[in-house]
Formats: sequence, C-alpha cells, structure tokens
Amino acid sequence: MDEPKRIGVLTSGGDCAGLNAALRAVVLRAAGHYGWHVIGIRNGTAGLLQRPVEADILQLEPGLFDGTLLRRGGTILGTTNKGNPFDYPLPDGSRVDRSDEVIEGYRRLKLDALIGIGGDGSQAILRRLAQQGGIDLVTIPKTIDNDLGHTELSVGYATAVKVATDALDQLQPTAASHSRVMVLEVMGRDAGHIAINAGIAGGADAILIPEIPYSLAGVASKIVALKEGGRNFSLVVVAEAVKTEGGEAVKQMQGSGVLTYGGIGHYLAARIAEETGSETRVTVLGHLQRGGMPTDRDRLMASIFGVRAVDLIAEGRFDRMVAWSGRTVVDIPISEAIAGYKAVDLDGPLVHTARGLGIYLGEFPS
Repeated sequence: MDEPKRIGVLTSGGDCAGLNAALRAVVLRAAGHYGWHVIGIRNGTAGLLQRPVEADILQLEPGLFDGTLLRRGGTILGTTNKGNPFDYPLPDGSRVDRSDEVIEGYRRLKLDALIGIGGDGSQAILRRLAQQGGIDLVTIPKTIDNDLGHTELSVGYATAVKVATDALDQLQPTAASHSRVMVLEVMGRDAGHIAINAGIAGGADAILIPEIPYSLAGVASKIVALKEGGRNFSLVVVAEAVKTEGGEAVKQMQGSGVLTYGGIGHYLAARIAEETGSETRVTVLGHLQRGGMPTDRDRLMASIFGVRAVDLIAEGRFDRMVAWSGRTVVDIPISEAIAGYKAVDLDGPLVHTARGLGIYLGEFPS
C-alpha cells in the first residue's frame, strides 16, 4: 500500500481572522477523509529557513481542532510579512538570495505538497519558490483588503468590515452627544473595499477611498449641508491609503525602517475643522481589524477554501488558488490571481448605492 501523503501548510503575510478555521478545514479533510499527515510550518517561509527545520513545525492532528480554534483570531502557526527569501535582509544591511535554503527545508520535511494561505505578495513568493523547487503548491486567498483578483471574497475580509461597521455604530452616539465630526481611519492598502462596505453599512456621511479623487471643499460642503439641515454630527470614513488633497501618501516610519500607511485620518480631521469650524475627533482602527473572533462568513469561507485546497491536492491539480465566484467555490491559476488586482468597481453597485444614499464619495466627472 502507498504511504499516506505528508502535506505542509503555512500562513504568510499579515494575520487576520479566519486563519485557524482554514487550518482546521485542511486538517479535518486531509486527515479525516484521506488519512494524510499534515505538517504545520511556523512563521511562513521563515520556518523553512530554520535548522533543524524539524524543530519549527507543528504536527497538526484533528484532536487539536476541538472547536475552540475555529473561534480564535490570528494563526496558531504564526506568520511573517518580512524576509522575502529571494531578497533576504541581513543584519549588516546587505541582502542575499536564500530561496534554495527554503526549498531545502521543504525537502527535509519530506512533504508531498504545500498549502499556502496568503495574499498577493505571499502567493507570488510561494509560487516562485514552487517553480524553482518543483513544489506542488495550492493556495488559499487571505487578505482583509479583499483585493486579490478573481475571487469575490478572501479570508479575513468579512471580519475586518464588521469591526469597522461596529466602530461606526459606537462612534455615532458620542458624535451626536458632543456635536462632533468623527473621522474613522480603516485599513485598505491600495483598495477601498473595507471603507465603502463599512461606510454604507454604518451610515457614514462621507467615504474616501483610494480609487476616487476627493476635495476638502467637497467633504466640507457635505458636513455644512448636514448642519444646515439640522444634524449636529457627521461620520467620515477614510481608507488608510487615501492621499492628501495635494496627492501625498501619509505614512509612518516603523522601527524596522519600513514605511507603513497611517495618519490620513488626522490630516483630514484637522482640515475639516479648519474648513467647517466643527469639533473633530479621530479613531484609527489599525490592527483591531485583523484580530478578534472571526465572523460566521469568514469561518465559512475558510472552511470551504480549506476543504477544496486539500481536494485539489488529491486530484493532482497544482499551481492553483481556490476562490469564490458566482456563489460557489472554484479554482484558478495562481498567476491569474496575483496578476488581477481588484480595486473597487467605480461602476459597481456599491458606488451606485453610496451615491444614491447621498454619501459624499469624491469628485466624479459631471
């Protein structure tokens, strides 16, 4: 009889809610249905650089997933969004290619296939490693930004939208109590999906996203019009990647020397106060959108994706990403998924709905 397959699984890139649910689905399908062994690789590709590599893995058994982990945010395997193995930074500031070491680590674990859970950047790196090392790879889409091409949903997105919507629900009463303009800054690296979905659901009066240019005069005009109509407060949602009116990205330097988005909310609040005379306050959700208990939608999508990823391995179909399209699970070439960046559709129903509700969404051609 053939030996049971040994498949590896790792989480890579930024964490989000629903990752543990995806791991659970992979293990229950692979071990419970096919009788395979599942090896959890800690900290993404960084785990495959450890020596001995066997010291940085976790044997994933069905008994580990008793239902508790289904509800837990983050990832029990850990993750990283630093240390590209093809351009790996060393302490002295130099950079080297350590891709062969990653591939060797995979070989040492005697794996038959690999499931990678990540966004576009992580999947691009994993695919390049797979092609270079002859690794049979299947991927699962994970990004709170929901900007991967050819999938309507990604793991983590639904929870991020709920956190932002809940924030608006809690900001509205205090805004009304103090006659303030509340500015909520949400994540969204280069896409405004979180901002526009939460903004509509949470009753925002202005939603600013990277895909649509805006003017401070337009934002101020909306707020003044609400005041003149008898409303004593306003809610403004802005995606972190929105630029200043002058076209400058607002970023912060991290201790690692990396620039990350953050600060556009404070910029807008100050300008709104100047333009309207309103008292303004800012809430930056940041990583609150990544943590916490995953929503039912994220648990469902993670479960569907995990089962399908294992089935693809059983079918011998690799270099594929599972996806959600037309209310069903599908699979597409990884190359298409990472090449097809998905921005907010300016002709789609969300933009049409926001404008139909009278929300200020930016400056559209007349």
